[in-house]
Amino acid sequence: MSTVKSVSSAAVFALLLAVGVLPGAQAVNDSVSLDAKQKSIIPIAAFTADGNIEKLNIPLIGGLEGGLTLNEIKEILVQMYAYAGCPRSMNGILAFMRVLDERRAKGIVDEVGGDASPIPVNLNKDEYGAKVRASLAGLDRIPPPNAWQQFSPVIDVFLKEHLFADIFARDVLGFQSRELATIAALANMNGTGGQLRFHLGAAMNTGLSEAQMKDFISVLKSEVGEQEADAASEILTEVLSAQSE
Repeated sequence: MSTVKSVSSAAVFALLLAVGVLPGAQAVNDSVSLDAKQKSIIPIAAFTADGNIEKLNIPLIGGLEGGLTLNEIKEILVQMYAYAGCPRSMNGILAFMRVLDERRAKGIVDEVGGDASPIPVNLNKDEYGAKVRASLAGLDRIPPPNAWQQFSPVIDVFLKEHLFADIFARDVLGFQSRELATIAALANMNGTGGQLRFHLGAAMNTGLSEAQMKDFISVLKSEVGEQEADAASEILTEVLSAQSE
């Protein structure tokens, strides 16, 4: 039996509301473009995910100069291990360390930024993670388990308790930023079209507008690659079509 105490539904609701992930908690933004910080997330996540460290250095510098703090970039790189694997996440972190060493040697002082707020020690991560995942899917309640969850319950536990609780509960990055990092990573990886489809919808469920999602495709095309952008654009068209039905 688990020794973790169950946190009350009210406490879970309050924590979800604090990070803006409940349905309706974030109004859809009518902006036609992503801001500079949001745009800088895209190539950082994309090149970390596909392991192209040679191309990662310039986006890392661009992120710092575009307004991302040192801790925000570290958080992007840490999150990548859940989607691209620990080796590529670690390689991204090592590349970032080298970039920072070079900048310090030049006398450049980058803003560190805030650390993650403490997570309640008695948080029911299974419940919290399930609520986060449901809200990203645009649902107002946790759905019954589907076939893959029944086939491999342990991977479902890992997703809920670690990815959508341990990681997503860290408030160094907001959920929009995390979803931008996620879709950038998935768009630059092979064989992840199904996951990209879900997370493009999740990104919009955090409040990103259709216009901003199309701007994401434009940034992906200019900063990462035309082929990757075209493939992601096809999936985004399917997502937008399904939402309009």
